[in-house]
Formats: sequence, C-alpha cells, structure tokens
Amino acid sequence: MDAKSLDSRLLKLSGVNLSVILAVVLSLIAIFLDGKTGRYLNSGVSLTLPFWVCAIATAGLGYWVVPILRSLKAGQVIREDGPQTHLKKGGTPTMGGIFFIPVGVIISLVWSALTLGVKDFGTVAAVSALTIGYAFIGWLDDWQILRQKSNKGISPKMKLALQVGFAILFCLWLIWQQPANITTINLPFGLALPLGLLFWPLGVFVLVAESNATNLTDGVDGLAGGLCAIVFFGLATLVAPTHPGLMIFCACLSGSCLGFLAHNRNPAKVFMGDTGSLALGGALASVALLSNTLWSLFILSGIFFIETLSVMAQVSYYKATKGPDGVGKRLFKMAPLHHHLELSGWSELQVVATFYTINGILYLLCLLIR
Repeated sequence: MDAKSLDSRLLKLSGVNLSVILAVVLSLIAIFLDGKTGRYLNSGVSLTLPFWVCAIATAGLGYWVVPILRSLKAGQVIREDGPQTHLKKGGTPTMGGIFFIPVGVIISLVWSALTLGVKDFGTVAAVSALTIGYAFIGWLDDWQILRQKSNKGISPKMKLALQVGFAILFCLWLIWQQPANITTINLPFGLALPLGLLFWPLGVFVLVAESNATNLTDGVDGLAGGLCAIVFFGLATLVAPTHPGLMIFCACLSGSCLGFLAHNRNPAKVFMGDTGSLALGGALASVALLSNTLWSLFILSGIFFIETLSVMAQVSYYKATKGPDGVGKRLFKMAPLHHHLELSGWSELQVVATFYTINGILYLLCLLIR
C-alpha cells in the first residue's frame, strides 16, 4: 500500500470517527433527557426515537440517491479562487438536500400527527412548509448552477426576493395565529423585550439572515451538516417542555443531518447544496419564532453568526481600503472564516472538529442562562 492510499484511508477513518463521536454524544444526551422527563416516554413523544429513525432513514436513502445524482452528472462546480485543495472536489454530486430535508419533514409530520393530534400538528405543518419553501429556493439556485456549469445560480436579487416573500407569508400566518407572546422576545434569566409591531420585520430578517448564514457555513465536508445537527438538537431540548410538536420536528431534522453525514463527512460523497443549507436555516428560524427562543437560537447559531460576520468584515474592509487602482486589502486570507483557517494551514477535519466543539459549548451555555 503506497503512502497516498494510506493517507486516504486515515482521512476516511478520521471523518467517520468524528461523525460517530457526534452521534454518540447526541444520543446519550437524548436518552438521558428522555429518561429524566418520563412523561415524554409515557405519552409516546420522545427525543431519541424520531432522532434515530430519521438518521437511519436518511443514511439508508443516501445509498440510493447519491449514485443517482452522480449518474445525472449533478456535480458541484468549484470556485477557482477558493482553496486549491477543494479543486479535487469538482464533480462531487450536490443538491443532497433533496433527500435528507424531505426525510426529516415527512417523518416529523407523520410522527406529530400520530402522537400529538391536530393542535401541535398545525405548528409542525407551518415550519415544514417554510422549510420546503426555502428548500425550493435553494433547488432553483442549485439547478441554475448545474445547468450553466458555473458557480453562479439565480441572481442575488431574485434569491433575496424569494426568501423575503416566504418569510412574509410565514409571519402573516403567525399574525393570524396571534400567539399571546408574539410581540415580545424572551431573554435569559426571565427577562423579556417588548417589541410590538417591530417584531414582524425582525421575524422576516431572522428568517432570511439565518438561512443565508447557514448557507455561508456550508463550505467544508461535514461542517454545516454536523453543526445543524447540534443546533436542531439544542432547540429540540429547549422547546420540549412547551412545544412537543416542534421538539419532534427539531429531533427529526437533527437526525436527518446526522444521517446525511454518512455521505457528507470528509471525504464527502455528496454536498447538501443550497437546497439543504437554505432549508435548514429557514427551519431553525421558524422554530425559534414560533417558540419564542430567538435568543437561544442566536447563541446556538454562534458559529453561523461568526462566519457571516467574517464575510461582512471582508467585504467592508476591501471596499474601505480600495485604492486608485480599484483594488483593496483583505482582512482575511479568504472568507468565510473556515476558508481563512484552511489557507492558514488547518485541515478540513481540524476546522470541523473545532467548530463542533465550540457549538457544543454554546449549547451548554444556552442551558445555563436560559
């Protein structure tokens, strides 16, 4: 066996090990919480079961869908100005969101309908509709990229308009539902921030911003999928006491993200594409709006927030330092932050493992200050 093949095997094992560690940690927490709150087990509503059903279903389905995507030549077009190590990923199937997003959504709808009845099913249906809507936007973008064989999909204006449109529809549904605390944001330590009518533009902003932030984070094998598995899991545990339907939805999406890692962990056999990343961000924001856990989502999404800030800082600094020749200076070697770290000598696995760990710490912080 030559050195190259040995390095490849070690890399594969490392990617597997990282995913297994994530799966074990989340499973142990889920089992502990289910055991601690026995009422969920007694009522047929648990965190562990939907989590693992979706994980297994997604992982199994991927073995059928990924070869189909490969046969359809749905290969990712890699940016030439990105990290040179990514060029070898050209042709890897993308648009993986078309199979792992529906798994989570469909199972959550069926599970909540069978265990909770009509009342909670309505909220699950609403966040599911928003998730599928954002997945559709991502699919349009991915399809244009594949059709044109470039890394430019639909125009930014069209993408933003569609995101805002679906966000407005979701917020209109919220207004029609008129929850008692819908114009107030719950803060840590029992505090609250009344916003009145300002809540609605904030709601639209959160939906658009979270979906784009998740999309920006999707640039390294297994990064966005694993982080979203943690964030959805964290939200599931936080909303469980008051919104069991949303707990099931989050557990299902977390499990689907984990199952997707069976094919997306380093070295990735498929990418989620905008179909997956936009849908995941929209789902997270919609759950937070419905359950009034925006502050918790902000903490749980800390990595997404930093990744977005790095892009904003890079663009702003470049424009501010632009000289007579029209060329500015760069604050980072490349944005988002994960690419800067790669160009600074970090391996993809180092980036993913570090970000997973930070996200786990943010989850514990959420539990302490909620």
